[in-house]
Amino acid sequence: MKIWRPAVLFLASILLSSEALAVQREQGIVKIPSHHSVDETVNRLKSILQSKGVTLFALVDHSGEAEKAGMKMPPTKLLIFGNPKGGTPLMLASPSAAIDLPLKILVAEDSEGKAWISYNSAEYLKERHGLPENLLPNIAVVQTLAATAGQ
Repeated sequence: MKIWRPAVLFLASILLSSEALAVQREQGIVKIPSHHSVDETVNRLKSILQSKGVTLFALVDHSGEAEKAGMKMPPTKLLIFGNPKGGTPLMLASPSAAIDLPLKILVAEDSEGKAWISYNSAEYLKERHGLPENLLPNIAVVQTLAATAGQ
């Protein structure tokens, strides 16, 4: 039995690490619960952005647009926001980052009525665009913003 144990542990570590990398590479999305409704969470986000001097470029009401088209979906809203002082250095370092900027936060209700906040992880964006480590704080701010709004 002792002979198999190292081999099994080695195989398990390879499978687990490759599975974790595949999930991050495929999705790169962080999803956290909100303690508020979708609308209240969105209002909290808007207030935080305004207090920090961050521009809210757009608020896309996916569920509202679905309703206009005669379809029903749970409350789902996307905030698109940013600050040229933070985003421009990212795009200068890697022009492809412009496809993921400005930053976005999705606030959506699940089938049980629970609101969730989702966003691209800073690490995923860093890897996707080859961004330098020193610019990571420019996009990592989304994590703090989402956590604060959901509290």
